[in-house]
Parts: sequence; structure tokens; C-alpha cells
Amino acid sequence: MGAQSGSRAIEPGVVRDFRSRLSYGEYLDLDTLLSAQKPVSRPEHHDELLFIIQHQTSELWLKLVLHEILAARTALDEDDLGAALKCVARVKHIQKTLTEQWSVLATLTPTEYAQFRGFLGNSSGFQSYQYRAVEFVLGAKNAGMLEIFEADPAAHALLGGLLGEPSLYDAFWHCLSRLGYAVPESALTREVSAPYTMNPELIPLIGSVYEQHREHWAVYEAFEEFVDLEENFQLWRFRHMRTVLRTIGTKPGTGGSSGVEFLRKALELSFFPELFAVRTEIGRS
Repeated sequence: MGAQSGSRAIEPGVVRDFRSRLSYGEYLDLDTLLSAQKPVSRPEHHDELLFIIQHQTSELWLKLVLHEILAARTALDEDDLGAALKCVARVKHIQKTLTEQWSVLATLTPTEYAQFRGFLGNSSGFQSYQYRAVEFVLGAKNAGMLEIFEADPAAHALLGGLLGEPSLYDAFWHCLSRLGYAVPESALTREVSAPYTMNPELIPLIGSVYEQHREHWAVYEAFEEFVDLEENFQLWRFRHMRTVLRTIGTKPGTGGSSGVEFLRKALELSFFPELFAVRTEIGRS
């Protein structure tokens, strides 16, 4: 047996001439994508590229999360529960990637970040309109957030539109009602622009589905998919909070928030509160 080579021959069928063909780089517009990292530190600090790429890739994933959640809502509007859950399943995988990404940013030490943090001005992840859009679609609406995006007409319009539209959870209950489930009127007529809050009237319906899950398997599965979705968000939020604590301690955020304390409070938010509250009731003697 001969010695192994460190290279391999290009197969004869591999396309080489791209003067009139669509290339990989053109399809992905890599010239634009790879030129979008513009460090602002002077002199340019080595670790700022990590900071930029971390946040840019997060925004790309958030774009896909929003795309999938909106598609799930549309599927529910069309009473296609299976298609909606397929979209949610994809979002769950994206969430795992987003959460794991924090481990990369966590390699940024406090002294390294301090060398370019001052150049960021008031820019902050708090201002991510895509993240706010995802929260809005999941029911965590806050009309006061729109003020932050008044200087960005497109972002402001997106969030303003989502504020007045039903959330994914709203669409789900309407779907179940059309499928013949006894969804209480309070869940079908709530003010959709308001933040979603716990509705105790839903607990009996949810409990009955859990207790008779074999007869209501699709809805039972949907409940658990939503629980996974929220739990993944909480894991992402927790990892975010711990990464910030590890990097800047309890200093205020660059965007004016209280930093770690603000992120810690987010852990108290729930998109689907009844799906967690019902667990206290199930099996209660």
C-alpha cells in the first residue's frame, strides 16, 4: 500500500467554468455577506470580529425562526396542525444552535471585551428588532418597544403590524375551536395587541387532553411541542444572561438596560403559561 497523499484529484465531472453559470458564491452573495463585518475599534481589536460574527449569525438564525413561526401561524389558520408542528420542530433545532453559540462568545474574556466595548456606543442586542418580532409572534407583546425603532421605518412597521395580529398561541386556540374543541370564549376574543397573560379558563381543556391523550394525540403533541419551544427560549435566555455576567459582570448594558438584572427578569416571562400551570393540577388527588 502506497503512502497516502495530502490531496485528492479533482474529478473530471466537476464544473470548472463559471463565466456563464451560477456559482456557490454568487448564489449565497458571499461578497456581500463576508464584507458585512466592519469592526469599529481603533486600532482594530482582534476579538471584535468574534463579537460581530456572533451577533450577525444570531440575526440570520432569528430571520429563519421568524420565517418558520409565521408559517406555523399560517398553517394553524388553515387548520393544518401537522404542518404547523413541522415548522415548530425546525425552530427547536435552530434554538439549540443559538443556545450553543453562546459558548463561543463566552471565550471572550472581560479584559478582551473591555478593549473595544467603548467603541460600540449605545448599540446593543436589546435593539434586535427580529428578536422582538419573534417575541411578539409568540405573544410577549410590548407596545412601548416600538419607540426604540422609530428611527428604523421598516423595523417599526414590522413590529407595529405584528402588535395588532394574533400570536401563534392565539391562532392555535382558534384552530382547536374550529376542530371542535370547547375552547372558552375568553381565549377567542382576547385583545391580541395586549401581552398574553394566564387564562385559567383554559386549564380544564388542557387537563382533559393530557388525561385522555390517546384520543387527542395531535393536540397533546402540540402542547408538548409548545412546552419544548418555551423551554428552549428559557435556556437561550439563561445562557445569554450567564455569558453577559461572565463577560461584564453586573455593569449596565451598552443600550442603557440594567444588563444582567434585565436579562434575569426575562426568565420570568412565559409564552404558554397554562401549559405549565396544568402540570400542578395533573395527578392532584
